[in-house]
Amino acid sequence: MTTHAPAGTSHPLTGTWTLTRLALRRDRIRLPLWIAGLTLFTLSSVSSFEQTYPTAADRDTVARLAELPAMIGMVGRNYQPADYHFGIMIGHQMTVMTALIFGLMSILQLVRHTRAEEEAGRAELVRSSVVGRHATLTAALIIVTGTSLIAGLLTAAGLAATGLEGITPAGSLLYGLSIAAAGIVFAGITAITVQITEFGRGATGLALATLGIAYVLRAFGDIGENSSSWLSPLYWGQASRPYATDQRWWPLLLALAVAAALIAIGYRLSTQRDVGAGLRAARRGAATASPLLGTPFGLANRLHRASLIAWTIGMLLFGASYGMLIDGIEDMIEQIAALGDIIAQIPGSTLVDSYVAMLITFLSIVISAQAVLAVNRMRSEETAGRAEPILATGVSRQHWMASHLTIALGSSALLAIITAIGMGGSGALVTGDLGFLTKVLGAALAHIPAIWVAVGVAAALYGLAPRLLALGWIVPVYGIIVVYLGGILGFPEWTHRYSPFGYIPDLPAAELEWTPLIALTAIAAALAAAGIAGFRRRDLDSK
Repeated sequence: MTTHAPAGTSHPLTGTWTLTRLALRRDRIRLPLWIAGLTLFTLSSVSSFEQTYPTAADRDTVARLAELPAMIGMVGRNYQPADYHFGIMIGHQMTVMTALIFGLMSILQLVRHTRAEEEAGRAELVRSSVVGRHATLTAALIIVTGTSLIAGLLTAAGLAATGLEGITPAGSLLYGLSIAAAGIVFAGITAITVQITEFGRGATGLALATLGIAYVLRAFGDIGENSSSWLSPLYWGQASRPYATDQRWWPLLLALAVAAALIAIGYRLSTQRDVGAGLRAARRGAATASPLLGTPFGLANRLHRASLIAWTIGMLLFGASYGMLIDGIEDMIEQIAALGDIIAQIPGSTLVDSYVAMLITFLSIVISAQAVLAVNRMRSEETAGRAEPILATGVSRQHWMASHLTIALGSSALLAIITAIGMGGSGALVTGDLGFLTKVLGAALAHIPAIWVAVGVAAALYGLAPRLLALGWIVPVYGIIVVYLGGILGFPEWTHRYSPFGYIPDLPAAELEWTPLIALTAIAAALAAAGIAGFRRRDLDSK
């Protein structure tokens, strides 16, 4: 239903600052966390670069490795190989990946404050008061743009303060503004996608698909050395060549011009639809549902399907990109002393096996994030009021929750296998060793119990203390910081024991031990059972 503001309200931006303050109030915890995470993503990498590649010879080795097609596809082409100091390392290896994360933040935040509000019905109530047509979108753009700029400038200040070789204030400012500009461009893209579909997940999916296409276009252009890279906003920051002797500022103007055009299109499209509706009509479903969809498990499977497909494609490509680097990794480890020291801490027969073990641990921790998100979907269904009508029928609470947990457990195990196939298959292709696939697959299977513990922790929190569900992210976050980056950051070995990933044997560099795997599986089952028991006893939190 279309709503109209009172007759005295004529300006389309009326109420913008009020809605901006409201959004800041709602996200008073979320936004500082985003800013801190975006800033630390680059600054923590600088610290690891300094410790891992302390000499010019080490950095020259990395520069040679950067010429591999897999590396070019992952992070972009090295734009100054002759003098590969710390500044160029940051600009070359971090610009694309950091811009990707800035884009992700922009997409999630803009959908949260626009289409998600319409889907929940709150936007219609707001628009019925003294609020202009464009106030909601403008407030969201102010929040997202401000977050990108603050995080970009803090990153620039942090980099300039390191005083490392090649990291100049001007180059740091260019780097910070480049990654912020990428976030603003994807805010403009999302300003369009939220007009197209009437569902928040659909708008997010379209914007994320655009982000993925941008990454592929950049990778294709960089590997093939053709102009398709310029079609990707993720490339424009690297095209600025931060810290190079010929660094360029004009790609920033390109990014801002494109962002302004996209935002203008978003504003225009918003006038072509009703509040709560989308430009694209919702697709009519089948006249009758499949028998499976009439079951709790079938419904849970349908709800998680789109997310699982996206994660499957992403992790397959992620694993394959790492596998393609295996052929040259032994020479790099042998030539870079600091890197060899870090990896040598993992007991194993070869440095390559130890490196693979460390990499599988990292990828498994990433998969545990998907497991936590899958459990969080139950909370979303509950608070949106969609779980209550189902539970008002003959479906029991334990059956409903168990169906979602089955999907979470099964999908995370599937992702571990798919990732191993991607990494092991590509590694076997470049090395000519088919046994490499078997080794990687075995290592990935051994990490599944640790991933399931993440599911169990999130399930227990959801069932017993749903308002504390965010604490479930401790498992993947602690795993990344302490278990994966512990050697670089200097954490003692005993700190690994506070993470389930710290108990997994370092396959393929170590012997398989069944006891910790069985114990972790039992812990995951006990936590899940506790969550189901708690959910049976507590009240629903429908809004």
